[in-house]
Parts: sequence; structure tokens; C-alpha cells
Amino acid sequence: MLKTKIKEHLLEKAKADLSAALEANESASDYKGSDDLKQEGKYDTRAIEAGYLAGAQAKRVEELKLEVQMIEELPVRDFESGEAAAVGALVKLLHNEIERLYFLSSTAGGSMLNIDGSPVLVISVFSPIGAGAVNLEAGESFELETPSGSRIYEVLEVF
Repeated sequence: MLKTKIKEHLLEKAKADLSAALEANESASDYKGSDDLKQEGKYDTRAIEAGYLAGAQAKRVEELKLEVQMIEELPVRDFESGEAAAVGALVKLLHNEIERLYFLSSTAGGSMLNIDGSPVLVISVFSPIGAGAVNLEAGESFELETPSGSRIYEVLEVF
């Protein structure tokens, strides 16, 4: 099933990102507590900067843990004919005579995947295209305003 492969790919990437962030957080925390950061003068801010870095790394770790959890909870099911698009749907959209396949996700938007030879763009339901496609059925369309003008997308298929 295409959706299962998409979910597996997203989960694998999120876990790899989390692993890298955990290593970076550990490194930043170790550096923050290092003797190299003893203040050598009135304007020496290395320790403060290291603290900011460690705090930001810890925040990123928490964000990635949440992303992994959200991907694990992502529904993988087939949508019935006539059913509206929602999180977990594959949606085929037509814009400017070009058909594209989109996977609607609650997180991890922006990834372009090639699954079994099919290009699939993972988009968040909070993105303009994702928000426009949610709750629409095949045959319906939506319009987006962009700086370069209006764009019309037609929902060809929801599965």
C-alpha cells in the first residue's frame, strides 16, 4: 500500500532527525558545562550563548519527539468513493493541466517522495494547498490567491 510506504518513510526520516538532534543537544549541554567557558572578562558571553544553544537544541528535541508521535498516529486507511479529503488521504489534484499526487499530513509537510515510481508531495493540512483540499470530494475545486495571481486546483481523486 502506497500510504503505508509514505508513513514508513516519514517516520524513518523523523526518527533520524530526532537522533541527530539528541546528539546535538548532548553536545551543546556538554559544552555549556565545560571549563572552557569560564568568563574571562566583563564582556565574555560564551557561557550565555552556550546556554541559549543548549536550550534551543532541547526545544528542537521536544518538537521532533512530538513529530514522531504524530506520524505514528497518522491514520493509514483507504478513503471511500465520494468521501472528503482528510488527514491521511492521498489526493490527486489538477492545476494548469498538470496532475499531482499529494499526501495530506498533520505534520512533516514539504517532503517530495518517490514511492514505487510515483512522485508524491507530502503537505500539511495547515499549508494553503492542504487547507484548500481538506473536506473536498472528487470533482470539487478550490482557489488560492498568490502574489502572482489566483490559482485553481481541482480535486480529481481522493483515496
